[in-house]
Order: sequence, then structure tokens, then C-alpha cells
Amino acid sequence: MSTPDYSLEELAFSRGALRVAGVDEVGRGPLAGPVTAAAVILDPAHIPAGLNDSKKLTAKRREALAEEIYATAQVAVAHASVAEIDEINILRASHLAMERAIAALDPAPDYLLIDGNMIPRGVTMTAEAIVKGDARSVSISAASIVAKTGRDRIMMDLAQQFPGYGWETNAGYPTKIHQEALRNLGVTPHHRHSFKPVHNILYQE
Repeated sequence: MSTPDYSLEELAFSRGALRVAGVDEVGRGPLAGPVTAAAVILDPAHIPAGLNDSKKLTAKRREALAEEIYATAQVAVAHASVAEIDEINILRASHLAMERAIAALDPAPDYLLIDGNMIPRGVTMTAEAIVKGDARSVSISAASIVAKTGRDRIMMDLAQQFPGYGWETNAGYPTKIHQEALRNLGVTPHHRHSFKPVHNILYQE
């Protein structure tokens, strides 16, 4: 299995780009909590070793890498709220979070490598959608790690306020514990009403 490298970034530089950002989001699948995106411009002279798709790394490794990324790269993290997810749908909300993260980078990038098969409609600069980008580009890997660690922290905080749903370990994903808690404890203000398991509990007879 190949690991991500810097070749997509170098290709962008060869086309005249000066500041290439990797962009990724996390949290499309959970029943609760925000969707979180990150945009990262790596320093080519200080790329943290071991960058990879955040799903392939342990939580401890992700935390250590996130620290290194923050120390060596330009990083922006942004969210779309549960209310926004319910209002505009999860795909649009994840794109909104990406747009916010990109806009928060200062100085701004001039080229984007975006994980997935779609470029968010609000993106105005040159951008490429890279399928499985977090396994191909270290900039996207870095964004996936920062987004994942940032969102996991939010869910751990929410788990303290709403115990019983297992958010400290499942990050709001529909695990068995989470779904049972939803049936037994009910819906919290942090649940996504537009998601079927939550919707069904809210509107059951």
C-alpha cells in the first residue's frame, strides 16, 4: 500500500502555484456533533514524518502528528454546526466547513488539493478534487489528522456534558452503544435531526 507523498504539491508548483493547501473534512457519518474541516499548507522543508490517512493511525499517533503539524505548518480548522447540517444537508455542510477553513488561512493559498470527488461550490481559486486524497497527498493527510483530532476533542467535551452516549470513544458515530443510548436516553441538542436514526426516534408514534 503506497503512502502519501508530496508529488501532487510539486506538480502544482510546476504549474505556477506558490502556496498549496491540502483540505479535508471529518464527521459526515456521525449522528451527533459538528462536521469539521481543516486546510493545511505544509512547509516543504519540515514535513512531519509518518503522515497518513487519519483513519490508518492510532489516536495517540494522530495527536502527536497534529502537534507537529501545528508547529511546522500553516493550519486552519473550521466547522459547520448541527443546525447547519440539518438545514442544508451533510454534504453541503461539509463543503461549508471546508470553505471556512480555506478562508481562514492567512496568507491565503493559491492552489487547493481537496479530498474527495467534488470541489465545494464556494471555492474560487484553482483547486483539484483528489479521490482518496488523504492516502495520496501529505498535505491532505495533514488536514485529515488535524480535522480528526480537533473534532474528537469537541466530542470528548460534549461527552462530559451528555454522558451515556459513548461520544468519548465513538465520536458520535452510530455505534451500538450510541444507538441504544439514543433509544434509552433520548435525543440531545447535539444530535442531527436530519439523520434517519435520530429522526425516527423524534417522530416515532
